[in-house]
Amino acid sequence: MTATASAAPSVARMFHDRVHASADREAFRVPESDGTWRAITWGETGERVGRLAAGLIALGVEAGDRVAIMAGTRYEWIVADLAIMCAGAATTTVYPTTGAPDVAFILADSGSRVVFAEDETQVAKLRAHRDELPDVGVVVLLDGTPEDDDDWVITVTDLAARGRALTETSPDAVADRIDGISPDDLATLIYTSGTTGRPKGVRLPQKAWTYQGDALTKLDLCRPDDLQYLWLPLAHSFGKVLLAAQLAIGFTTAVDGRVDRIVENMAVVRPTMMAAAPRIFEKAHARIVTTIAAEGGPKATLFTWAMSVGRKVSDLKLAGRRVPPLLAAQHRLADALVLSKIRARFGGRVRFFISGSAALAPDLAHWFHAAGVLILEGYGMTENAAGGAVNELSRYRIGTVGHPLPGTEITIADDGEVLLRSPSVMTGYHNLPDQTAEALDADGFLHTGDIGELDADGYLKITDRKKDLFKTSGGKYVAPQPIEGRLLAVCPYVSQAVVHGDGRNYCTALLTLDADALRGWAANNGLAGREHAELVASPEVHALVQGYVDELNAKLNRWETIKKFTILDRELTVDDGELTPSMKIRRKDVERLHRDALDALYES
Repeated sequence: MTATASAAPSVARMFHDRVHASADREAFRVPESDGTWRAITWGETGERVGRLAAGLIALGVEAGDRVAIMAGTRYEWIVADLAIMCAGAATTTVYPTTGAPDVAFILADSGSRVVFAEDETQVAKLRAHRDELPDVGVVVLLDGTPEDDDDWVITVTDLAARGRALTETSPDAVADRIDGISPDDLATLIYTSGTTGRPKGVRLPQKAWTYQGDALTKLDLCRPDDLQYLWLPLAHSFGKVLLAAQLAIGFTTAVDGRVDRIVENMAVVRPTMMAAAPRIFEKAHARIVTTIAAEGGPKATLFTWAMSVGRKVSDLKLAGRRVPPLLAAQHRLADALVLSKIRARFGGRVRFFISGSAALAPDLAHWFHAAGVLILEGYGMTENAAGGAVNELSRYRIGTVGHPLPGTEITIADDGEVLLRSPSVMTGYHNLPDQTAEALDADGFLHTGDIGELDADGYLKITDRKKDLFKTSGGKYVAPQPIEGRLLAVCPYVSQAVVHGDGRNYCTALLTLDADALRGWAANNGLAGREHAELVASPEVHALVQGYVDELNAKLNRWETIKKFTILDRELTVDDGELTPSMKIRRKDVERLHRDALDALYES
C-alpha cells in the first residue's frame, strides 16, 4: 500500500507547509517559571527549527543519518525533532528514564551521530559509556552549560549559531534537504521498551507519519481551532502521532511533560482535547471518588444521586433513545450541581479525550460519559506509528477501539490475533531481519500480538495480548488485562494490578495502592499518621480492598475470579525492572521478582 495522494511526502514538508500557511497563528504554548503560559507562533517555530536544522548540517549530518533525542516532553523536544527531519535525517527516540547501559545500546545499534541531551544528568549517561559510542560525534545540551571543558558537548545555542553561519553562505541548504526527502525514507527509529529482552528499533518511514496526519484529518476529530494538552512521552509513538496530526490540521498544542501537573495545568490551559493512557483517567476517577467518600454526608449523597442520573441519561444516549422530560430536568439539575464541576477539573472545555497505549476499562469510560466527558478509545502500536483504529465523535462504542483508520485494513487471524496493514506499518526492526520476518507477513500484514474481534458493525475490540493469556491447571484460558483494568475501575485505591494463575488451580493478584488516596482513607478511618507500608499490611486495608475484589468477582466467570491477593508495600517501578519506560508491566519479571509472595497465595 502507498500513502494517500493528499499526504505530504515527508514530515519536513508537512512542517514547511504548515509554517507557510499559518505563520502568525499560535502553534505551541509552554509553561513559564511564574506559572503563566507563553504562546509561540508557527513562524517563530519555523525560524528556530531552521537554525537548528542548518546547525546539524554544519556538524556534518548527512541525509539519512540518525540523530537521537534524550529528553522529556517539552517544546524543545519538538523543535529538535523537526530540525532533524528538516536536515533530512531520522530521529532516534530515547526515554529520559532509560538506564545508561540501554542508552549506550540504543545509540550504538542505531548508529546515531548526534545526540540532543536534556541536561547533565542525561549527558552523564553518555560520558559513562563514551568508549561504546564511536559514532556519536557531538552532544547538544538543551539546558545548562557543559560541565567538562571539551568540545564533545555543545549547547543548543552553539548549534543555532553554527546554523546561522551556514545559512549565510548556503541559504538553501535546509530547503535542499527537505526537497530530497522521499516518503519511503526513514523518519523515526523508536526503540520499543519491550517486556522481555533488549529494546528493538522500529523503523518508521516518512509516509508513516504523513499518512497518520492525513487519516486523522479525514476523520474530522480535531479542528484547527482546537487546543491540545500534550504531556505524553514523545519517545513513544502515541505522543509522536499527535504531532503529526497537529502539522496536518494546524491546531495549537500546550506542552508540559510533568505528569504530576496534568490536572492542575488543564484547569489553567483549558484545552479542548487531550490524549492519555488509561492510568491518567483511573487516577482522576480515584481522586474524585475518594475525596467525595471522605467528606461523606449530604455531599456524598448528592454526588451519588447526580452520577446515577448521569448514568441513566448516558445509557439512553448510547442506545440512541430519547431522554424523557422528567429525567432531562433531573439531569439539568445534576449537571449544574455536580457533573459540571467534574468537567471543570479538566478546564471545562474538553470536547473529547483519546485513550490509548493500553485497554481502558469500559466501567471507567461509562463513568466519565455519565459525567459528560467523552473518552474515545483508540488502538495502535509502535510498529504502525500508533494509529490503527479509533472511535469517532459521530460513531463510537464504549468497550471497543472503533473502526480502522481510512486506508488501514484490519483482519482477525484464525487464532484470534489482530492483523493490520497500513501505509504507517514499519519497514522492519533495525538490524533484526528474523524478527522482522516474524512480525510482517508476505502480504504486508503486521502481526500485532494482540487478540481481538470485529463485531457486526466493524468495531474492533481488543481482548488481551496474545503472550499474556494463560491457562489454569483446570484448562481454562484467562485474559489478565481486562480483569486488571476492571479492578482499577472498581477500586479507587488500587494503582497497579497483576493477575496471576498460569498453571495454577485458581487466580491470584499482586496489588499496589495509591499512597495519596490511601492516606485520605486512613485519616477518616482512625489510621492517620501510619506509614504506607504499615497501612497496606493492616487488616483494615486488606478488608477494604477485599470488598472491591468481591465486587469485581461477582462480574467474572468462576475461573477468572481472584481468590487471594497480596498488597505490595510500594508501586512497581521502571528502576526495579518491573515496568517498561512506557510504564507497561513486565509481567514475567514481576512474577519472578515477587515469586515468594505469589507462592504464598497458593499455600494451604
